[in-house]
Amino acid sequence: MARISPFVLIPPVIFAALAGLFASAMYTRDAGQQQLPSALVGQAAPTLPEGTLPGLPALDPAVLADGNVKLVNFFASWCAPCRVEAPQLLALAGEGIPIYGIAYKDDPAKAAGFLQDVGNPYEATGTDPDGRTAVNWGIYGVPETFVVDGDGKVVARLAEPLTEDALQRRLRPALEAAGASAN
Repeated sequence: MARISPFVLIPPVIFAALAGLFASAMYTRDAGQQQLPSALVGQAAPTLPEGTLPGLPALDPAVLADGNVKLVNFFASWCAPCRVEAPQLLALAGEGIPIYGIAYKDDPAKAAGFLQDVGNPYEATGTDPDGRTAVNWGIYGVPETFVVDGDGKVVARLAEPLTEDALQRRLRPALEAAGASAN
């Protein structure tokens, strides 16, 4: 009978240990640690775009420092996660939280049609067809939502769709920190 060298078992044991470590890290990582950092947190919110969506109220830059906590949400008609977060945005608007939308790199007519399809949670909207406003806000893609306090300072950035989990885990605490009612 041939004897198996113990050295033959070392590679599979090392592989199994590394695979277990990797899997453990994936399942135990705090979801909040996955957020992209934002240099805007604690800073004055950047300017809003001047373009408008057909038939919808235009953004007024004065809303950023109107004394009320608000959300600024970047969205697009071509963005599937934007469609997923639409019910949560509508619910937040129903709670009285002002939300301002910016259509990112989108055709204004398509963006207006998207809001007609999924519902319009926004008090006013603007367009960012070339992405310049998005660059100023530091977004990587859509959807992204910013919590802005009554003085116009960015309190938080959520670079993820607003799912029920994201609402409870990140958005509501940020709204509380900014001074809004976060039922």
